[in-house]
Amino acid sequence: MSSGSRSGAFCPRCGDEIERSPEVDLPGGPRDPDAVLCDGCYFESFDLVDAPERIEIRVCSRCGALHRGNRWVDVGARDYTDIAVDETAERLSVHVDAGDVEWSVDPEQVDQNTIRMHCLFSGRVRETALSEDVTVPVYIARQTCDRCGRIAGDYYASIVQVRGTDRTPTPAENDRAVEIAESYIADREATGDRNAFITETTRTDDGVDMKISTNQMGQGIAKRIVAELGGAVSDAPTLVTEDSDGNEVYRVTFTARLPPYTPGDVIDLDDGDGPVLVRSAHGNLKGIRLATGERYEADFEEGIDPDARKLGERTDAEATTLVAVEDAHAVQVLDPDTFESKTIPRPDYLDPDAESVPVLKHRKGLHVLPEEGSDDDRPSR
Repeated sequence: MSSGSRSGAFCPRCGDEIERSPEVDLPGGPRDPDAVLCDGCYFESFDLVDAPERIEIRVCSRCGALHRGNRWVDVGARDYTDIAVDETAERLSVHVDAGDVEWSVDPEQVDQNTIRMHCLFSGRVRETALSEDVTVPVYIARQTCDRCGRIAGDYYASIVQVRGTDRTPTPAENDRAVEIAESYIADREATGDRNAFITETTRTDDGVDMKISTNQMGQGIAKRIVAELGGAVSDAPTLVTEDSDGNEVYRVTFTARLPPYTPGDVIDLDDGDGPVLVRSAHGNLKGIRLATGERYEADFEEGIDPDARKLGERTDAEATTLVAVEDAHAVQVLDPDTFESKTIPRPDYLDPDAESVPVLKHRKGLHVLPEEGSDDDRPSR
């Protein structure tokens, strides 16, 4: 121990005269009963570190979440050594009188569920350098968090159905709807929302069914789907139970009803102005007239479902020879089946210098389509 000049005071515990300069700062202050003790008596009962005998960490064996306080927290960990270090640091306390404190930790993996934390602390108290070794076993208690328990128990509050209007959604539409739902849930999880999950995704003959954790998220997913794929959302609530306060609890089925026509479809509106290549089904149907190249947009009342018949799809188009440009309204092309020269309407998007053009042959005749990837072929909202 360090020594200084005699202070003229005596230790009330051992009776020895205290050899300490009066200028030495006693961190405990005059209100600390141990402050008047000599260094020998003071350090007899002094503990630099207060450590628990054992630390238990509750983790979810399914998702890796950590239980802190009264809730589960996503930490995204599978190796819990870093978490054990953090928890140990929070549970250890250093004596208030210590200054210049430093510490290090050496984790020892005893088995799958036990990590022994070897901690070395150093500091200065009453101008004396002290160090102390502390070993704390950390036990990993593997449990199932509330969220994973709900998923395992097939819990859900809403259903999102993806359906087509007078048709079955395409595999690509079903795949994209599922991607949209998973992205939506991932966004909510990223904000720390542990109530966000998809319990089950089922592909049916009619489309896709997804069980969603909350009604609010089910509605959000359905709206995102139609925002991208077109269509409209309807909902059908079903009373399932009452809560502890007697309030009715409903499970809602949200149906994302995709439009009857999708970008790339060629439809006949039977209005005398020729077929329309569909470019968008957001809000109301939009497209381009194949006879003229003029823009088409359904009336508000018709929305996404105007009275029409499907004639074919862009993928049905075939390249054929452009024989001649007759005038501003007509061109001659070879029929892709009979190879006869036929006069057909000339839309304004047709390139008169082209050697070949894509044409669609259907029951209403033969029409030139916009070149794939051109401005006239790009979907609009």
